[in-house]
Amino acid sequence: MQVKVVMSKAVFCCTPKDSAQHAANLMKQHNVGAIPVVNDCTVRGLVGIITDRDLSNKVVAEGRSAKELRVGDLMTKSPTTCSPADTLEKCERLMSVQQVRRVPVVDAKGICLGMIAQADIALHDTANHISKTLAAISKPSKSPQRPHISAA
Repeated sequence: MQVKVVMSKAVFCCTPKDSAQHAANLMKQHNVGAIPVVNDCTVRGLVGIITDRDLSNKVVAEGRSAKELRVGDLMTKSPTTCSPADTLEKCERLMSVQQVRRVPVVDAKGICLGMIAQADIALHDTANHISKTLAAISKPSKSPQRPHISAA
């Protein structure tokens, strides 16, 4: 099955100049965990992606102002993407290798056509295949975290 069959075709996007608060409001309004970042919301040339995790880790956890921070300072530049003609299997491999749950779908010119999420694939693939993908995506991060040691 091809990505274009299961991807979300409604693209809710933001630009690098938008505020982090705007991105968070879009996520809340559309009940999504990631927003493609585009050069222009009409043309939709993909330049990055911003996730709920970016907002949590880079804004909330650091006590920074979501009104003042720009999406361009928080987004992942040049995110993993797939084509609408790619198979679900290829997309799952990308998600597994890159350890991402959401992938923008772009055409040959880099125009964002939609998004595909792990949940979209889960509704259309076998339980065994989904299980393997979920395990690969959920492995601990490649960069080890420092243990929290209290001075007290």
